[in-house]
Formats: sequence, structure tokens, C-alpha cells
Amino acid sequence: MSVTVRFAPSPTGRLHAGNIRTALFNFLFARAKGGRFILRLDDTDRERSTEEFARFIREDLTWLGLHWTLEVRQSDRFALYEGAIERLKRHDRLYPAYETPEELELKRKRQLARGKPPVYDRAALQLTAEERARLEAEGRKPHWRFLLEQRDVVWDDLVRGRQHVDAASLSDPVLVRADGTYLYTLPSVADDIDLGITHVIRGEDHVANTAPQIQLFEALGATPPAFGHHSLLVGADGQALSKRDRALAIEGLRAEGIEALAVTSYAATLGTSDSVAPHASLDELVPGFDFAKLSRAPARFDPNALRLLNAKLLHLLPFSAVADRLRTMGVGGGEEFWEAVRGNLAVLADARGWWQVVEGPLQPVIEDCELCRRAAQLLPPEPWDGDSWATWSAAVKQATGAKGKALFSPLRFALTGRETGPELKHLLPLIGRERAAARLEGKTA
Repeated sequence: MSVTVRFAPSPTGRLHAGNIRTALFNFLFARAKGGRFILRLDDTDRERSTEEFARFIREDLTWLGLHWTLEVRQSDRFALYEGAIERLKRHDRLYPAYETPEELELKRKRQLARGKPPVYDRAALQLTAEERARLEAEGRKPHWRFLLEQRDVVWDDLVRGRQHVDAASLSDPVLVRADGTYLYTLPSVADDIDLGITHVIRGEDHVANTAPQIQLFEALGATPPAFGHHSLLVGADGQALSKRDRALAIEGLRAEGIEALAVTSYAATLGTSDSVAPHASLDELVPGFDFAKLSRAPARFDPNALRLLNAKLLHLLPFSAVADRLRTMGVGGGEEFWEAVRGNLAVLADARGWWQVVEGPLQPVIEDCELCRRAAQLLPPEPWDGDSWATWSAAVKQATGAKGKALFSPLRFALTGRETGPELKHLLPLIGRERAAARLEGKTA
């Protein structure tokens, strides 16, 4: 079977960490199986859906490397949904109901007061043609409900194992509102059939929708896809995440300087039996993806853990992976500079600060004037290499008697203006003799 999956965001806001986890699971599964990954924009909500949000979704997925093989928009597919509606009507699986929201709420309250589940009583099925005509003459427009077969619906969930739901315990779902607009269920199922979706991988908040959707697939003459419902994300404190938290949006993570590969490495392993670790490419994540590794417990999204992972990723990236971006940022020094500073970066933008240390101008911090003056006199002639620092510092130690922190702290402050940082044996050849001498003498260089 050729695997086809889809990621189906609504272009009503920015993608956040929870969205990306779902998108990534679909993408990795498709890649592992040699299948297709489809982007479906669920934009039937015309008031809230915007082209700007659709563009942001594409940009975020592209930034993460989650490239899709096909894009469709539900707003272009209304003819498909109308055909599905007509088929359901012909087979007596879609019926009009005329209750107002207020009447339905009153029914629910009465059922709850009697200790009964608030399931729709199918009163609309008892209406005669004359009664329906009278209601419509009064100005009422029907909403349309899908008639569920009252039987057990069973599926083998890719994450949760064997599941079954007694459809008799469910209300017949509304597929079309009174104003003619569609609820999520009908377009989603019609699209999945038309696009040949073989696996629906989504959050566990959709589990309750699965039984009615399986019956809807069958009513439309299609074999239901396989379903997998992964756990949802919570914060480091165990509380539910808020979609309004900009720090959890891909937009916010990008603005903070988090690497795309840090996000995908974190999202792919979060809530699995694998340890969270950086990966230098999406290809490295594909072989390890397995539904059996997904825990059913909520996955804790910790921004601090993501930041730590981001630093670890930068520390292992080769120069070739960042060369173009460093050049765009105005950072020179080539591979020698990258190898010197990458272990001290939290985000790539930190490289600018270290390039300023190397290239100058820099105002040195002089802790020990006499030691720095003597050190300047002892600077060896160029060319310098990785051994020059050891040779020079040993000469300064011998000449001044300083050792340990009393030796190294004044030299570091004078050369870099900072208390800590990359090893000076790597920075010194990059700084060069002229700048080093000037800084040791307290001059801006």
C-alpha cells in the first residue's frame, strides 16, 4: 500500500509547537514509508481564514524542512462536499433537524437533570412532511445531521491500541449548519477519500470524532484509513499549553534564534521512549520514528530544554551547515573561526559577538597593567597557530611569576573584554599580533 498522509491546519493563526509535532509525525511516517505528505488548508471558516496566515503556514513548514508533495485548499473543493451531501441524502443517512441552539441546550439540561447522557433524541426523524413545511414557513432553516448506525465501532489505533465506541452513546453529528456552512467532519472525510489518505495521524483530542468519521467513510462507500492519536503537549509545569503563548509559536521560536533542526529534533523525540538529542538533519530522524515509541501520557514541552538542545545542536554542526548564514550576518573567519566559537553559542546570532571580539574594535579590560605590559613585550612573531598560546603564556608565566587565574584572567580580559569564552589557543591566531598587542596596552583595537 502506498502511504499518503496529510497535515491539515486552519489558516486562522500561526503554527505552534503542538501543530508542528503533528506535522512532523506525519512527515516522518511518510518519509519512512516512501509515501506522500499532503498539506491541506482547512479554510472553510471564511471569516477567520486569511491568505496571510496561509502564507505563514507555508513559510514555517518550509523553514522546518517539512516539504509537502501536494497542497489543497478546502475553499476550492465545495463541489466535492456537495456531492458527498447528495450521496448521504440519497442513502437516508443525512436528515434535517430544526431545533434552535436554545432548544437543544434545554434538552441537554433536562437529560442531565434526569441522570441521562446528553445525547440527541432524534426528534427530527419523527417530523412529518407537513411539520417540516410548517417550520420552514416560520422561517426556520434546518441543520443536517448524519444518522449514525447504533453499533460498536472498532479500530486499531496506531498509538492507543484497539479502540471501540458504542455509537448508540453518541449524538448524530451535525455536518451542515443552518446557514449552509460545513462543520469539520464532512469536508475532512470527503477530502481524505478524494486524496487517498491511508493514515490519519493527529492529536488525541480527535479521538471522540473517530467513530462517527469511520461510519461516514463507510456511508460514502470508502474504506476508512488507519488512525493514530498521539498525546497532547503540556507545559513544563504540567498545565495545558495556551495557543496564545507566542513563545510556543514557530514565529516566536524563530525570532528567539532557535534552529529549525532543534525544533524538529525536540518535537520528534518529545513524549517518546527515545532520549531528546540533537540531530544534524531530518534524515537522521526518519529511521527512529515508530508509533510504538509514543507514550500515551501528555508530553511536557519545556522551552528551557529546547534552548539547551539548540545549543547542543550548534556545538556539533559543521561549518558547511552555517557558512551561508554566517556570511549573511557579516561574520567572517571561515571554518577556523566557527570551530573556535561554536561551543560557546546558545543561538547562531551569538557568533556576531565573538566575531566582534576577533575583528574589533574592542575596548579591552585591563586587570593587571604590569602583567599585560610584559605580556605585550613577549608576544612571539607571526605566523601563529594552535600552539602559539601555550608558548606565549608559558613565557609570560616565567617572566612574571603569575600562574593560574592570576595569569589567565588578565590576559583573557585584555584580549576579549570578557571573563569567559572560547579557548584562547583558538582565538589568539584569529585576533592576530597587531590587535593583541594594542589590547594588552589598553588601546581599543
